[in-house]
Amino acid sequence: MDPICHIFLLLLAFHEINLSGSSCITGCSCSQDSFGRSLLCMSALLRQIPANIPQDIRKIRIENSHLTELPRGSFENVSALEYLWLNFNNITVMHIKSLEYLSALKELRLQGNKLSSVPWTAFQDTPALKILDLKHNRLDVLPEHALRYLPNLTYLDLSSNQLTIISRDVFCNWPVYQRSQRAEGHTEAISNAVLALHDNPWICDCRLRGFVQFIKSVGPPVILMNSYLTCSSPKFRAGKFFYEVELNSCMKPLTSALDTNLTVAVGLNVTLTCFVQASPAPAVWWTYSLKLLRAFNVSTEPISEDTVRSELLIPAARPADAGNYTCTAANFLGNTSVAINLHVRSPWVSATTTSGWGPIGPAESGAHVEVRIAKQTVYGITLEWFAVAAAAAEPGETWYTLLVGRYDAAQKDAIYIGPGINTYSVTDLLPATKYEVCVAVRNQAPRKGQCVVFVTGSDISQLEQREKLIHIVVIVCAMVLAVPAGMYACTAEARPGCLARCPSMCPRRRRGGQAQAAGSKESTLDSLPAGSEDGLCLPEGGRGARRPTARDEPGKTRPPHRNSADLY
Repeated sequence: MDPICHIFLLLLAFHEINLSGSSCITGCSCSQDSFGRSLLCMSALLRQIPANIPQDIRKIRIENSHLTELPRGSFENVSALEYLWLNFNNITVMHIKSLEYLSALKELRLQGNKLSSVPWTAFQDTPALKILDLKHNRLDVLPEHALRYLPNLTYLDLSSNQLTIISRDVFCNWPVYQRSQRAEGHTEAISNAVLALHDNPWICDCRLRGFVQFIKSVGPPVILMNSYLTCSSPKFRAGKFFYEVELNSCMKPLTSALDTNLTVAVGLNVTLTCFVQASPAPAVWWTYSLKLLRAFNVSTEPISEDTVRSELLIPAARPADAGNYTCTAANFLGNTSVAINLHVRSPWVSATTTSGWGPIGPAESGAHVEVRIAKQTVYGITLEWFAVAAAAAEPGETWYTLLVGRYDAAQKDAIYIGPGINTYSVTDLLPATKYEVCVAVRNQAPRKGQCVVFVTGSDISQLEQREKLIHIVVIVCAMVLAVPAGMYACTAEARPGCLARCPSMCPRRRRGGQAQAAGSKESTLDSLPAGSEDGLCLPEGGRGARRPTARDEPGKTRPPHRNSADLY
């Protein structure tokens, strides 16, 4: 009985050993070849490394699957593993201890994954590694210690990644290269090491200088798979081979300007220019009163290998644009700046007094402007004007000056409008405040009575936001302002002389019209059409003379309201 039991137990043990040796992963296949026993998983829907891999597996090949990471201890049950192929997966993360217990690993292939970085110290656990394939990933950095833990490496493929800058020290710290340097002049046989570094977007500036020198001087036992490495940038070196370029040492930016004091007339364009000598190419920006200026007004371009020119355009310069502009340049070595002082010269010298607006420049005969309030908003108005310049001037070259402020303010804000612009919005007005807006053409100055006066309404509550806050105080004469012949806007505080002059200047009187009262006449923008010419006072035959209305000629209907475009 006992011998039979012993035989049965031996058969059972042999069967279990056989089962364990022939077991495989579901969806994968196992085979025996010259490398030993292999596990092959092609296009299997694996999302992680299987935990029950047979212990006698020497080669694992999992490709075109859905692996996204290599966690810690992924292969702790297969310490005899020598070949690991994980090509064409979606691996983005590799744990620093993912290769733990793989001291016998000779070949690691991770081609066609999404690795942007590799924990290079993980290779301390794989001292026997000879082949490392990382091509077609997203590696953009290769630290100086990257190859320090790969003493027996004979093949390294880093092609088709995103490497731009590499230090020469990466390879100087590589034990394989160090052995080749010590063996020079000796008969000691050293195995070759193949490097693949092509198809990377190399930036050929001073930072790559050491690496370019290494590539030019490298020789057996280190062999380049493709020695024709090319530059991707900067533009003037794009497409050139490494052996064609000579790179200078890096240099901290040095900024300069041809003229640090500029003076420009009001309304003219001005360009500020600074030059920067630096390597690598610096980042350049402009500031004004500690504020970063808009990039679309700045253009920066290289003019030589180590020099760039940066220009800041200021269109239609105004007095408010005067001041110090700073051009700053920086690269990884530091930053420097240069200041340019801009003066904006007015065509006249202000002589405004508290009693009103006096002449501050000679007038141009024949020039006039038609101005109206084209739009009203909750907190402001939009002015629209049409100018006929003097015969000697081109209308497209005419610039204007708007003087805006509280009615009782001695000094108004001057707003300079460049050529080709015929509207301006006055916003952020205070409620229940009387304002005055005056107009000037080129070097002309508005005089007393040549302005539009209006009062903002009271901002009592949010329920009243639909009501227009702007009210025209008195409209006796039209909002057609002639410069310098006569620009009239009679207000509630106007002297009786203004009212007396208006009837005499209007040769066409309404039939049956009554003499105008000396009191004030109030109306709001809601009741005044935008194109209204009611009360127009201009010489007969002059531009904008009042046409007869329906009230002037019985039987005729009032023409429909016209927009501002019809006036022009």
